[in-house]
Amino acid sequence: MSRGRVHMPRCAIGGVEATVAETAHSFPRHSHDRFGVGVIVAGGHRSSSGRGVVEARASDAIMVNPGEVHDGSPLDERGRAWRMLYFEPAMLTDVAIELSGAATHEIELTQPVVHDPLLKRLFDRMFAVSVETQPVPDDLVREEATLELLGYLIRTHATTHAHPGYAQSLGPIARARARIDDDPSSPHTLADLAADAGMSRFQLLRGFAYETGLPPHAYRMQRRVMLARQLIARGATLADAATAAGYADQSHMTRAFVRLLGITPATYALATRR
Repeated sequence: MSRGRVHMPRCAIGGVEATVAETAHSFPRHSHDRFGVGVIVAGGHRSSSGRGVVEARASDAIMVNPGEVHDGSPLDERGRAWRMLYFEPAMLTDVAIELSGAATHEIELTQPVVHDPLLKRLFDRMFAVSVETQPVPDDLVREEATLELLGYLIRTHATTHAHPGYAQSLGPIARARARIDDDPSSPHTLADLAADAGMSRFQLLRGFAYETGLPPHAYRMQRRVMLARQLIARGATLADAATAAGYADQSHMTRAFVRLLGITPATYALATRR
């Protein structure tokens, strides 16, 4: 297999992104800002996260939560192929509210890998009507397929916790993380982040890696990729996106994109603007 055949086809459902990959590329530790659900089509895949090391093979379903730091590599030199759908968190929250009637929920997909033929069928159906759109289905078909998949995920492969609100005060590491989230393009220093968190640089470095799974620099680099991706999806030129996201130049952004996502910014732009 190629070491980098990753494609992001256009998805006909708002709030959802699709990825099709056939690659031997190894992805470094990273996280997504969306829930991810997919199916291994061929080969085998190994991933390590806070939930341990797992392996997935053909027909297995794979899942990831927003903010969950993980990596990904093939089981052997032949690589692997998979398809993924990434959902805005609010989509799962809305479904959980409809199912339970509770006002708000915290949702966690509980298993990174599962062999579940029904989940695979529901995923394949949604992928077909939202990405492989020949013949073109109508919106009702897409809505039904989406609701069936997400409803099954919530009922079978997720834990949900109702809570009264999100007004809890942030801890020191969470404040440092929020500062990066608010402006990943800014050249934050460890001293800046430590002062904001009210701790030493050594405490900040250890605590940040412990709570997020990444050191501050790697976390900021990832957030810059996400910011650049959002800007490109909204129509920004590649050069403008690179500048706004804090990169030294467009080539710097391209290297970061390929390392984290397996595709170039130009390829992503084509996928989102068709």
